[in-house]
Amino acid sequence: MATSLAQDRAEAPRRRVLIVDDSIVARAVLRRILEGSGCDVIEAGDARAALDLLARERVNVILLDIEMPGQNGLAALPDILRAGQGARVLIVSSTSAPGAEASVRALALGAADTLVKPGAGVLAGRFAQLLAERVERLTEDHRPGAPAERAAPSLGTRRDAPRIVAIGASTGGIHSLGRLLGELGAACTAPILITQHLPASFMPYFAAQVAKLAGRPCLVAEDRMRLRGGQVYVAPGDGHLVCGPMTDGHVLRLDREKSASGCMPSVDPMFASVAACFGADAFAVMLSGMGRDGAAGAERIVKAGGTLVAQDQESSVVWGMPGAVVAAGLAQAVLPPEAIGRAIAHRFEGGR
Repeated sequence: MATSLAQDRAEAPRRRVLIVDDSIVARAVLRRILEGSGCDVIEAGDARAALDLLARERVNVILLDIEMPGQNGLAALPDILRAGQGARVLIVSSTSAPGAEASVRALALGAADTLVKPGAGVLAGRFAQLLAERVERLTEDHRPGAPAERAAPSLGTRRDAPRIVAIGASTGGIHSLGRLLGELGAACTAPILITQHLPASFMPYFAAQVAKLAGRPCLVAEDRMRLRGGQVYVAPGDGHLVCGPMTDGHVLRLDREKSASGCMPSVDPMFASVAACFGADAFAVMLSGMGRDGAAGAERIVKAGGTLVAQDQESSVVWGMPGAVVAAGLAQAVLPPEAIGRAIAHRFEGGR
């Protein structure tokens, strides 16, 4: 039995990780943690060296520091993503604290996740555990064999524009949102609700980033805020974003009850309220994210006659949330974010 287990471990594919950090000490500690969790590790001391390595080496995950001499990590991130050919980038930096501008910028540029790098004397313990877990998640939740795209941009024979668009996302969702929102165009006049799993401290900067990506106003939702067409509303980090009827339209409410998924904010209450208020006139989207949050709400959308589209596995950083609705048979289409954006825009252009 012991021999069989040893053989299984030997035959299992090992994760390959590239560490990009100018600190020799930090690279040594990160290497020790990763090799201890079964990874093969290569190193680069700056962005240029990393690009040179990626020209001849394939890796699964790239640990990228932000503050480095020469080109910093954020400036190099787009080139590193291209050179990585699908490798997931985990920002590991002392400047990537929750709420930090650098963190949201990195996620918007395509980083899969961020992790705060503590001081050199504490690069172990809880940090080591978190690092190993993040690397495992970024490799295990993204596997080959993604389902092919399903459905044309028109999503069947329907041509009328939705009255609301509701989007749920988590890990990897910020970059996916940018790709989706960039395809909407001015013709999309429906209000857009977004529940992205982020702490409250992220939200003001996140809303500002979304406004730039969408080319339209974006507000952090407040209780009793009137829902207006052409605007984007993001859930605050400490409340679920839901909507309710009023005499001449709809109003946003913040629900702080514990959700079934345990997430705060949660996609489930948002989707459920959108289904109740808008029924068949709702267009819901499930983007990249870990777990199953949103699956119960997605069922409500579909039962009410609304449209539900999921991001495809190949373009997702983590296919947990969209994968759950696809596995349940709820998604009318499975598409990359740009195609989802075009499908929504298509509705507002009269299905031309």
